[in-house]
Amino acid sequence: MNSVSDLVPARLERLYHWLRRYYWLWPLISFGSGIFSFFLISRQQSLGVWLALALMLTWLLLSLESLWSWWHRHREHSSLPRLLATFCAQLTHQETLFFCLPFFLITTVWDSGQAIFTGLLVICAIISIVDPLYFGIAEKRRWLYFSYHALCVFAVLLVVGPLLLRLSTGTSLLMAAIAFPLVALPSLISILRPDRALRWVALVILAVGISGGAWALRTFIPPATLWIDASALSPSFDAAAREPRGSMMLTSDNLRARGLYAFTAVHAPLGLNEHIRHVWRHEGNVVDEIDLTIQGGRDQGYRAWSRKQHFGTDVEGDWQVDVVTDAGQRLGVIRFEVIDDVDQARKVDGHLERTPGIGWLRRHQKD
Repeated sequence: MNSVSDLVPARLERLYHWLRRYYWLWPLISFGSGIFSFFLISRQQSLGVWLALALMLTWLLLSLESLWSWWHRHREHSSLPRLLATFCAQLTHQETLFFCLPFFLITTVWDSGQAIFTGLLVICAIISIVDPLYFGIAEKRRWLYFSYHALCVFAVLLVVGPLLLRLSTGTSLLMAAIAFPLVALPSLISILRPDRALRWVALVILAVGISGGAWALRTFIPPATLWIDASALSPSFDAAAREPRGSMMLTSDNLRARGLYAFTAVHAPLGLNEHIRHVWRHEGNVVDEIDLTIQGGRDQGYRAWSRKQHFGTDVEGDWQVDVVTDAGQRLGVIRFEVIDDVDQARKVDGHLERTPGIGWLRRHQKD
């Protein structure tokens, strides 16, 4: 008579064949739950955190597959069927990517290198719903498959760090950068095949290099839970109401006489305290940096502002105010041009301008 443990793999295989009959539903469910989770987090933060926690537990359950295989290695049909394990991983990858994508789509500064990282996540999401591509990588390119898995973990840590652990985006990025080579370890072992001490040393060096590279390229990675809802330029500011006031033409004389305020409303998760900077640039050169602290949880975004008073003699030309985290990840940018000809100069009046991006997500995230 078969023991219960002998029957489990057979039952799981039957479960796999049953699930495969409805495989076309899973991408739709993953996409819908990802969008729903994004809006739900903006409405009820605590419930959204539970969703993120459940997603992390899914990764933990998936990792137990290797332990199961080792424990039953001497039994007939000892390991979980690879197709079932891959199918479960596919569902998890779909859920992870579609959970994370709305955050990255809304926070990406699309005219910067951040578009490369978000574009890579979009490609990964497409692969997760195209079976020939996904299973082809899983079966024939195991090193690439584990790298794919590691990228998903990297992305989800960037999101759940601020949401679940109240970590700053910089700390979350550091945590993800450390975890990335650890999760990708099977890929590294497959590539290097460390059978000698020298190759093990090379493996460690490569892992450290990957982690350091992820951190060094942080300017290409959007701060997944922070974005600018609106921004404005004005000659004066009502600190009590936290609103820009007044109007003037952007000429050298006006700026030297009155200075200029840069106002940003930054959306951040409830309970998160984040340090950001307004970096003022003239013709691409940094001329001033002002540190600010924001607190998350406000629907219209935390209102932060900086003022530049001393413009010097050389004022004409292109200016911009980069809004960056303390780790250097860009949230957005305010651009303006100073022209001494009053007829051609731009007028600023404190009018709030919505940040370019995925407008549908930004608009409905507030409704």
